[in-house]
Amino acid sequence: MSTPVLDPLTGRIERPLRPVPPGRLAGIAAGLRARAAGWAAAGPAGRGPVLARFAAALARDEDLLAALVADTGRVAESVLDRQVVAGAVERWARRAPALLAPPAGFAAELPGVHVAGDAVPYELVGAITPWNFPLLLGLLDAAPALAAGCAVLVKPSEVTPRFIEPLTRLVPGELPLAVVEGGPATGAALVGLVDAVVFTGSVPTGRQVAEAAARAFVPAHLELGGKDPAIVLAGADLDRASSAILWGGTANAGQSCQSIERVYVAREVHDDFLALLAAKAERTRLTCEGGPIGPIIAPDRPGVIAAHLADAAARGAVAHTGGTIERHGGGHWCRPTVLSGVDHSMLVMTEETFGPVLPVMAVDGPDEAVALAADSAYGLSAAVFAATEEEAMAVAARLPVGAVSVNDAALTALVHEGEKHSFRLSGLGGSRMGPASIARFLRRRAFLVNRSPAADPWWHPTEE
Repeated sequence: MSTPVLDPLTGRIERPLRPVPPGRLAGIAAGLRARAAGWAAAGPAGRGPVLARFAAALARDEDLLAALVADTGRVAESVLDRQVVAGAVERWARRAPALLAPPAGFAAELPGVHVAGDAVPYELVGAITPWNFPLLLGLLDAAPALAAGCAVLVKPSEVTPRFIEPLTRLVPGELPLAVVEGGPATGAALVGLVDAVVFTGSVPTGRQVAEAAARAFVPAHLELGGKDPAIVLAGADLDRASSAILWGGTANAGQSCQSIERVYVAREVHDDFLALLAAKAERTRLTCEGGPIGPIIAPDRPGVIAAHLADAAARGAVAHTGGTIERHGGGHWCRPTVLSGVDHSMLVMTEETFGPVLPVMAVDGPDEAVALAADSAYGLSAAVFAATEEEAMAVAARLPVGAVSVNDAALTALVHEGEKHSFRLSGLGGSRMGPASIARFLRRRAFLVNRSPAADPWWHPTEE
């Protein structure tokens, strides 16, 4: 049975998925490999103008934007998707020459030996990418890999394949980048064809990718799920905190790895914060009503969100806004949902919801807030709000996550300069953010030059 491509606004089947045949996939990979040596030899100065042209084309192409809107059923986030990825590609074109400059040689501790080195790009990198930000997450890893001198093969999610065709038309002829349509079988086949793989998605699928990469003896870099906490301390600006957390938990209808999914608030300000958050959430409308909250994109998510809400209600949680899955025009929607009376016996506090749901729990001070925030299998990111930066930083430094937004929420969606790792089940591998992210696609090579004319004292004696 073929996989259907659904319209998230209507729920109707638009067409069947058109997976690239296995033999064709292998041919595409071989073609990219044939071009990889020339691309690497061009050096960062030669690659930069090509990437800059690609970035400019991404930034202005309306067909690409229209396809992203069709894939996701949203407009504002699709504009941001295109804008952010065009900026990222341009930034890598500009910054790669300095980042890839060979290190200065130095004298080893062993007398007479000079150490020099260079970096060799992996010939072919594979990227398996998700549906929530199709373009950004499709190219977030591909851009530094291309800047490093790699060829790149991308397999986006089968949920959002419409953008592939207009994106492919924008790829400059010199750029060894291919984007292919397919489902899980295509992704599984891709792992065996590449020299390194990057994956963004769920923990179960990430495990499968990592195991397949281990069998193929290639490195895997994984960014997986999140259950990001926000902590609101007693002295925080509650108006600011409630606005930031509402955006951080409901932007893209909560369908982001770095979405705020649980909120811990100092007991003395809990009721005031809850009232502010609920009032703002109540005023935030769906896009079908002229507001910013788009539809639920993936067909399996409505059931998960509904199950989490039902479990919370059965265990005593109170929904102050939202609280149900709605149907409009055939699509699935969830209004911003603010819950109170929650605890860690509930799925909504422990498992990834991936919807616009904000459970709020009262805590007795920073120690309890940190303990509850850390009580998770995930460690992607977090947010802390406090009266002063110093107070917030003291709490942020205690959280086992890769990035913490201070007096703001979900900043990693917009700020890509900070190097970070994913903790716990949220991922594995090098930082995909900041200057260090290009290092994932390079293998370091050392040249050990003995400049001494004398024989080494450890050589075997040659005189009889």
